[in-house]
Amino acid sequence: MKAAGDIKARLIAQARAEGFVSTRICRPWDVPEVPERLRAFLDAGYHGQMAWMAERVNWRENPAALWPEARSVIMLAESYTPDENPMAVVGLPDRAAISVYARGKDYHDLVKKRLKRLARWLISEAGDEAEVKVFVDTAPVPEKALGQAAGLGWQGKHTNLVSRDWGNWAFLGSIFTTLELPVDPVEPDHCGSCRACLTACPTDAFPAPYQLDARRCISYLTIEHKGPIEEELRAKLGNRIYGCDDCLAACPWNKFAVEASDMRYAAREGTVAPPLAELSQLNDAAFRERFSGSPIKRIGRDRFVRNVLYAIGNSREAKLRPYAMQLCDDPDPTVAEAARWAVMRLP
Repeated sequence: MKAAGDIKARLIAQARAEGFVSTRICRPWDVPEVPERLRAFLDAGYHGQMAWMAERVNWRENPAALWPEARSVIMLAESYTPDENPMAVVGLPDRAAISVYARGKDYHDLVKKRLKRLARWLISEAGDEAEVKVFVDTAPVPEKALGQAAGLGWQGKHTNLVSRDWGNWAFLGSIFTTLELPVDPVEPDHCGSCRACLTACPTDAFPAPYQLDARRCISYLTIEHKGPIEEELRAKLGNRIYGCDDCLAACPWNKFAVEASDMRYAAREGTVAPPLAELSQLNDAAFRERFSGSPIKRIGRDRFVRNVLYAIGNSREAKLRPYAMQLCDDPDPTVAEAARWAVMRLP
C-alpha cells in the first residue's frame, strides 16, 4: 500500500477532479463537543416534529460508534453557489421563493454518486484491505461538526458551515474509512462580532448565536413541519414556500463563494420566482410530474400547496383571492384551513 501522505495528496486531487471544492480529514472521535450540544438541543425541544433526531442519538452524538472500525473521516464540500441574488424574489409578492439548493436536481443523488466514485478510487489506491462507507445528510452523522474538526470551515452563528475559501453555499459529504490518513487542523471561528445571519432571520429562529430553534426556522416549517403552522409564524414566511436562504445569503464570507461545478445544480425551469397562482393549482399528479428528481417532491402536494396558500395570504394581492377560494374545500384539511386563512387576509 502507498504511504498515507501520498494517498491523501492524490485523494485531494481526485476529489477536486470530481467537483468537490475542498477535502479535509479528521478522526471519528474528534468532535467531543457534540454530545452536550445535541442533548441541549433535544432537551429544549428545538427539534420540533423531527423525532428522528432523537433516535439513534448514540450514533448522532458519537461518529466513532457509528462504525467502530473507522479510523479516518474524509469530509468534502461541494459548492452550489447561486448565479443570481437569491433574495430578489422575496420582494415579489405574487411569486414564490424556493431555496437555492432545491431549484436543481436533488443533491443527495449527485453528491452520493461522486462520493461512491471517490471511495472506489480510494480502495483501488490503498488496496482491498481498506474499507469505506459514504454518507450524505440522511445518516445519523454530525457532518457540520466533523467538517469543522476536519478544517473544512467552522460552524457559524447560523449553525451552518462557513469557509473563508468558499463561503457557505456548499453541500457536505463524508467518507468513513479504516485507513489511517493524516488529519488536518481544526478551523477556528472567524465570525467575530458579525451578527448578519442572526438579524436576517425573518422568524427570530436563533435564541442565541450558534443556537437554532428549528420550530421557528422557515426551512423546518415549510419542509419538515406537518399540519397547520402557527398563525404568528405564517405572516413571517412571506412568499417562502420551500426552505429559506436569508441567513446564508447574509453571510459576508460569501464574497469568496466558489461557482458551482455541476450544471445540474442550476435552477430548473419553473423554480425561480414561479407564480403563486400557478402553483396553487397543482394536483398530486401534476405536483409529482413538475418536481420529479427534485428534493421538493418529498414533502408531497398537500404540504407544498399549504405553503403556497400561506404565501398567497401574505401577498395582499386581490388577484390571488380566487385561487385561494378554490381550495377552501380541499380534501386535505390543512390545505383547506390554509386557503380560508389566505382568503381572510386578502382584499
